[in-house]
Amino acid sequence: MNKGILIAVLILVLIIVWVIDLLWSAGQFKALEPHFDGKCTPITGIIGPEDITIHPKTVVAYISACDRRAVKKGKPGRGAIYAYDLNADTPKLINLTPDAGEELLPHGISLYVGDEGNDVLFVIIHADGKHQIEIYDLKDGNLFHRKTLSDSLLISPNNLVAVGPESFYVSNDHLYVTGIKRMIEDYFRLRLSNVVYYDGSHFVEAESGFGYANGINISADGKTLYLCATTERTLHIFDREPTTGKLIQREKIKLNTGVDNIEVDEKGGLWIGSHPKLLSFVKHSQNPSKLSASQVLHITPKPGGEYDIKEIYLNAGDEISGSSVAAVFKSHMLIGAAFEPKFLDCQQ
Repeated sequence: MNKGILIAVLILVLIIVWVIDLLWSAGQFKALEPHFDGKCTPITGIIGPEDITIHPKTVVAYISACDRRAVKKGKPGRGAIYAYDLNADTPKLINLTPDAGEELLPHGISLYVGDEGNDVLFVIIHADGKHQIEIYDLKDGNLFHRKTLSDSLLISPNNLVAVGPESFYVSNDHLYVTGIKRMIEDYFRLRLSNVVYYDGSHFVEAESGFGYANGINISADGKTLYLCATTERTLHIFDREPTTGKLIQREKIKLNTGVDNIEVDEKGGLWIGSHPKLLSFVKHSQNPSKLSASQVLHITPKPGGEYDIKEIYLNAGDEISGSSVAAVFKSHMLIGAAFEPKFLDCQQ
């Protein structure tokens, strides 16, 4: 065998190994057994309810929604922030931003619950290739815009978590936002994304070196920060210094699924919307007829630093495709999705 043929064979073998490893890592070989010990009701009248958070006192859910497929085609995304009151006998969607223009294309959201009702909603907005953080005061169930923040460190913001009335952490899911470099970053699962901290005055990089930094949240005492890295299929856990905002890696939990957004319940448990078959989710993002399995994980911190991990919900995608978030309060579990024209209100 001459040298040229040998090199060609080696390249072919490497490509085959890479493809098999990619498919395995993305979960494409998984056998799924759908289950859920409860009943879910689809709530329509909304497109792309990608992120959901529930106010722990008023029990009102706030939902970020945008028609992402339309945006990709250059059409209006009909973005909005909705309220969904779980106290009501029959909860209904209420558009809190009916007068917003087409530039309102919301992504991740986070609610800061202050003293004496001084609540603040933080929203990531993408518009015309620009990325901003909008800060709204939440009073009597209405949003009042207070401030817009932008910075060169907001490269590809995905999710954020408020840690004060004007401070937060935000995840950038990519280093490269377009073109072949972004594709390489995704399919070679490069760990190039980061987390940025805003202290109320300045943006600084807090941590870096993640494979698709995605959902981010914090413990009730503000001393533990959680970050989902989607292509790593890993939950990163950090000790946080509340005064300085400094993060110190405590541990990593391999979850072997495409983890997305994180919500924290009233008992400190983590709820993570996930994509067990990531490449199916990519196809679903492009074509609504291609189903993508939906999964919800519940992670409970235990004494001694251990964690109890349970799969609460798994569906092949026919009930809801591409679950991105699960927000829970008592018996209610709201499951959102990045592209679906609905979310699920589930009773456990």
